[in-house]
Amino acid sequence: MSRPTEGNEDEVELAEEVISGNGEIDEVMEEVEEGYTSSTPTSTLTWISWFCSLPGHEYFSEVAEDFIEDDFNLTGLNTMVPFWKEAMEMVLDVEPDEDSSRIPDVSIVEASAELLYGLVHQRYILTRAGLQSMVEKYESAAFGICPRVYCVGCNVVPCGRSDLPGIDTVKLYCPNCNDIYAPPSSRFQGVDGAFFGTTFAHLFFQTYRELAPAPFYKLSLSADSSLSPGRSPLSDSGNSTSRPSPFVNPNPHGGQKRPEGRVYSPRVYGFKVSEQAKSGPRMQWLRLRPQSPDELDLVDWRGRWIDDEYDDVDEVDEEDRRMEDFDPVGDLF
Repeated sequence: MSRPTEGNEDEVELAEEVISGNGEIDEVMEEVEEGYTSSTPTSTLTWISWFCSLPGHEYFSEVAEDFIEDDFNLTGLNTMVPFWKEAMEMVLDVEPDEDSSRIPDVSIVEASAELLYGLVHQRYILTRAGLQSMVEKYESAAFGICPRVYCVGCNVVPCGRSDLPGIDTVKLYCPNCNDIYAPPSSRFQGVDGAFFGTTFAHLFFQTYRELAPAPFYKLSLSADSSLSPGRSPLSDSGNSTSRPSPFVNPNPHGGQKRPEGRVYSPRVYGFKVSEQAKSGPRMQWLRLRPQSPDELDLVDWRGRWIDDEYDDVDEVDEEDRRMEDFDPVGDLF
C-alpha cells in the first residue's frame, strides 16, 4: 500500500474533523454559506430584501408580500410578464413545482421576476404605505439632490418617462425646477423607468405638500447682494448673519416649502446678454415664479392674464379661423 501524499493527508484530516461531530458539520456548512448569501437569497433573506439590496437598486422600496398576493393589485400584469407563475413563486419565495423542467434556464425566470417586481413596485409606491416608505428615503436624501446649482441641493425623487417597460431608464425629478435629470451614477442605467412610473413623483408632492416648494418666489435684497462673481448659491445656506423670515403659503393646497427661484443670467464682461440677441438666453420665463400668491389669481386656467375688457368674441373668431395652407416648396417658386 502506497504512502499517502501530503495533499491526501490534509484531505483525510479534514474529513475526520467534519465527521467527528454534528456541531462541527454545522460550522463548516455555515462557512460555506457565507459566500452564498452575498449573491443569492437564502432562507434567512427573502427575495425582495435581497433584490432591493443589490447595487443600483437603492431607489426601490420593499413591497409587502400581502400587496403582491392580492390579485387585484396584479391586474393585467400576467400578459406583460413571461413565465408568470414561476416568477411569482420566485418573488414570494415559494417552492417551485416539480414540473419546471420546461424552463431551459433559471436566468429567464430571474429576469421575469425582476420585471414582475418592478411593475408591482410601480403600483405599490402609489399607495399610502408605499408613499410613506418613499418619503423616508426622500428625507434622508437617498435619491440624491438636483444637479442644478440654483436649486441649492433640493432633494429629488425617481420617476419614469413611460409606464411601459423597455422604453427608458429611471430619471430623477426635481420639485424646485420641475425638470428631470439622469442619475449621477452609471449603476442606475440598468433600472427601468417604468418601475417608478410617470405618476409617482407628482402624486408624492401632492400628498406631502410640506416637502413641495411653493409656486411663488420673491428675491430678497440679501440674497441678491450675495450673488457676487465667483460665489456659489450653495454658500448662502451657511450664512448665519442673514436669516430669512419664516415662509408661509396662504394657500393650504399648494407647496409649503420656501422655493429657490433664482435663474441664471449669462453675462459678457459683466453685462447681461439680451434675450433679443440671436445667441441670447431662451425661455427663461419657464423657470420664473410670481413674486406673491396674489399674482397667481391674475391669470385664468389657460395661463393668460385676466382682463375685464377682454373680448370673448375675438377669441372665438381666432379659434375658428381656418388654418392657412403652408407649402414651403411652393413658396420658393
